[in-house]
Amino acid sequence: MKQNIYFVTGIDTDAGKSYATGYLARQWNEQGLCTITQKLVQTGNSGYSEDINLHRKLMGISYTEEDMARLTMPEIFAYPASPHLASRLENRPIDFDKIENATRILGDRYDAVLLEGAGGLMAPLTEDFLTIDYIKEKNYPVILVTSGRLGSINHTLLSLEAIARRNLNLYMVAYNQYPETPDQTISDDAKRFIIKYLSRHFPDTRLAEIPMIR
Repeated sequence: MKQNIYFVTGIDTDAGKSYATGYLARQWNEQGLCTITQKLVQTGNSGYSEDINLHRKLMGISYTEEDMARLTMPEIFAYPASPHLASRLENRPIDFDKIENATRILGDRYDAVLLEGAGGLMAPLTEDFLTIDYIKEKNYPVILVTSGRLGSINHTLLSLEAIARRNLNLYMVAYNQYPETPDQTISDDAKRFIIKYLSRHFPDTRLAEIPMIR
């Protein structure tokens, strides 16, 4: 598989991964890098992926051929829960071979694939296999989505500790300004703190700001 697959994860469930994924895909396409998005496992839907829908809306495009073939949404479960629970409730294991095959096809057709996870790094995919285990197994560069909400510094640093401990490649930290935070003082300080921390501990990591699209 080509090394053009980037795994998008977040500091928690509500970090705005889908918004950041769609925005980055649009930005990369505008810069001439032909980019598609994929959802690792979609829960809370039936027959479609609301996250892929949001990606396409932000990218300003309609469904692609790959969307229609479900390559971008290979595993969908109805219950809105962590993948391990949603899978168990349907009595249907996650088909990791199907996911990897879909990712490989997308990687062959596009310059870059933004593969969005479900939840944060430690979200369980099975009872004994976490999202971070999947990233490590596939050796995907990580795009970590953070924000300026209260608590984001703690969640960001915990995620960075996990990334360092597993020796993952932290390609980018995306500071998400969506949704807007009610306290701009907290948001500004979180951004300042995270940038300073990255400069000390992850100096080669890119920083992207994800703005509100109005």
